[in-house]
Amino acid sequence: MKFISIFTLAVILTGCNSISIKPGTMQPNTTVYTDRGGFTMRRSIKDELERRGYNVLVGTVQNNKTSADNSEEFSRVPKNARYFIKVSERSEKFRPIWCIFNGVWWWNFNISVADQKTGTELMTWRGRGCADSSMRLLRRTLNQLETSQAK
Repeated sequence: MKFISIFTLAVILTGCNSISIKPGTMQPNTTVYTDRGGFTMRRSIKDELERRGYNVLVGTVQNNKTSADNSEEFSRVPKNARYFIKVSERSEKFRPIWCIFNGVWWWNFNISVADQKTGTELMTWRGRGCADSSMRLLRRTLNQLETSQAK
């Protein structure tokens, strides 16, 4: 009985997500800026936003002229970018047993969506979980952010 209780608690705690959003605040078909590269969550967000009709840009690369290390690069956020999406993530982990029916990859990430026009943060998400369930939650969250825009 003790083993079942511990196992149940472990299962509940492993897919922890903390999301704060402002529903109905994101306009579809606008320009979004996000950083280049990244692991799977950053790429998946870019793909999902493009699928929804957003214009996803990664900015133009500029070398850091003030640094002694010329290999440092910075991106300039395009002036027409309405939203800024910041994704911090760890390398995904292959978890075939834990995520067997849910994408086999384990993600751990932080996401922030900010409105460049108003300076308001529209969403913060600290999450971890299997790939497929994280993508389902991303789609539901984006649906809520876009709700009530077509009035």
